[in-house]
Amino acid sequence: MKTNWKPGTMIYPLPAVLVSCGNTESEYNILTVAWTGTICTNPPMCYVSIRPERYSYPIIKKNMEFVINLTTKDMAYPTDWCGVRSGKDHHKFEEMKLTPGKCSMVSAPLIEESPLCIECRVKEIISLGSHDMFISDVVNVRADDKYINKETGKFEFTDAIPLVYVHGGYYELGKKIGKFGWSVEKKPK
Repeated sequence: MKTNWKPGTMIYPLPAVLVSCGNTESEYNILTVAWTGTICTNPPMCYVSIRPERYSYPIIKKNMEFVINLTTKDMAYPTDWCGVRSGKDHHKFEEMKLTPGKCSMVSAPLIEESPLCIECRVKEIISLGSHDMFISDVVNVRADDKYINKETGKFEFTDAIPLVYVHGGYYELGKKIGKFGWSVEKKPK
C-alpha cells in the first residue's frame, strides 16, 4: 500500500558536488550542490540549481562560469562543511585545505583533490522559485590520471568511491550489479 505524501524533491541519490567559482583568487569560493545533473549529450550540457541568497550566486551570475568538482568518500567532510559555511565568512579553499587549480577553458578554479572537474560556461539562468537553474555548456573536463584505465582509456570513477547525497545524508556507492545494456545482451551458448 502507498500513502499520499506532500509534493517534494525525492529523486535520490544525487551526486554531492563541490562547485567552485570566482574570477580571481580573492573571489574564489566553493559551495556544495546536490541539485545538479546532465541535460544533454550533444552538445554536452549540465545544470546546477542555486538559491539566490547563497554567497556564490552573484559570483557565478557575474562571471557566467563555474566548475563542477565530483567528490569522493575521502572528501565527505569538506563537502559537508562547504555546504554549511558561507564564503562571506570563510575562505573555504584555505580552511578545508583544498587546492585551487587552473582550468583550461574557464577562469574559475578547479579543486585538485577532485577526481573529475567539469568546466562550465553558463548559457541561461532560469528562476524557478527557491532556486535558480544555471543551464551550462560543458566546455572541458579534467580527469585525474589515476582513475583512467590504461588499457581501455575509460574513466573508472567508481575506483574513487564517489560520494552521493540521499535525503539529508551522504553515502558511498555499493557493489556494481550490472552495466548498461546487460539485461538484453546475448548470452554465449
